Amino acid sequence: MSEFSVNDMLAMQQALQEKYRGKWKPICPETGINKLLWLVGELGEVIDIVKKNGTEKALSDPVLREHLVEEMADVLMYYHDVMLCFDISAEELQKAYTEKFQRNMNRW
Repeated sequence: MSEFSVNDMLAMQQALQEKYRGKWKPICPETGINKLLWLVGELGEVIDIVKKNGTEKALSDPVLREHLVEEMADVLMYYHDVMLCFDISAEELQKAYTEKFQRNMNRW
């Protein structure tokens, strides 16, 4: 399986936005606020799956796991929509992520 990058996901989200131009709200910071709320809602669905079924079942039950992974994909889709709304590039994210990683690695 090939790498699945942030740039790949951003391009896919951009393609969805283009396909539904005029039906969906435009990509802009104002829309980003709603996308953040929807992202949190999707994350709540992930939490509910694990909370209601337990970690072991989330790891071992194929049907439940498929549902869990699908909800995680929803989280990532909204996450990448937020990046588009606020014009955050994969390179900016990589820089910030790497810097944060280094700070965390040197914390204690």
